[in-house]
Amino acid sequence: MADTQPTTFTLPGGHRLRYTLTFPGAPERRTILLSSLLATTAAVWDDVVAVLHQNGFRVLTYDHPGHGGSTVRTKDLAENTLDGMADDVYTLVESIGITQLHAWIGCSLGSATGVVFAARHPGVVRRLVVVDTISASPANAGVADAFSPRVKALRDGDQTLEAALAQTRERWLGEEWLTAHPDKRAWLERLMAQTTIDGFETCIAALLSSQFDLRPLAGRVASSGVERVLVVVGEKDADLPTSMKALADQMRDGSGKDIGFHVLPNAGHASFIDAYGTWLDVVLPFLKDN
Repeated sequence: MADTQPTTFTLPGGHRLRYTLTFPGAPERRTILLSSLLATTAAVWDDVVAVLHQNGFRVLTYDHPGHGGSTVRTKDLAENTLDGMADDVYTLVESIGITQLHAWIGCSLGSATGVVFAARHPGVVRRLVVVDTISASPANAGVADAFSPRVKALRDGDQTLEAALAQTRERWLGEEWLTAHPDKRAWLERLMAQTTIDGFETCIAALLSSQFDLRPLAGRVASSGVERVLVVVGEKDADLPTSMKALADQMRDGSGKDIGFHVLPNAGHASFIDAYGTWLDVVLPFLKDN
């Protein structure tokens, strides 16, 4: 049965991860894990999930720490890391009896987590789809830190979480697109309202961590059990078309494999939303091709 209710899984550290596995009684369906952006819930993938079901897959989704039904991982919010987040997902996957994921598809934070997961747990992910993500923390990338001022403004009371989330939506999709799609704006508002300030801060801490750098992992990921990799980025997603092309090249150079790379025209940071049809045209054949 596809319509499965979310379940809460308690991890060894006592924190909780809310997840949904569709078609739990149909292991013959290949499993695709979808990992979302910062500041929303797993439900952001609902339109994609429906299409994956139509194409014979089942889907595992989960909420990031402090988002939706998941709690934060660490008492000290600043101690959160992508390594820890990836290991939590591995514990979840193992606990529900999944030995291999046909694919991990992530966007932004979810993509970064996926690359780290594949590096730390080789052989679990067969295909990796990396969508619209930075490749390293600001310190490791040698760029200005745009994250910390957002957290400070919230903690100092200079900005409400609602206002911060509205700015996040605009960065993802642009005001013009949001105005032209009021139903999608309202839908995202509902999902993003399930973000806590602690969740926002602790996931940003993972992106700020000195451990966060996908570039040294690139070749290892593509050569350690992951059979195929697809890198997808929105044309209008700041400088990510350039940095993600470099990441794809590093994966190719490190593994000798043909790494797929696609820039989606007129798409922003949440390219699976504002370029939904084009995104599916690129991703579905990659998933279905034997």
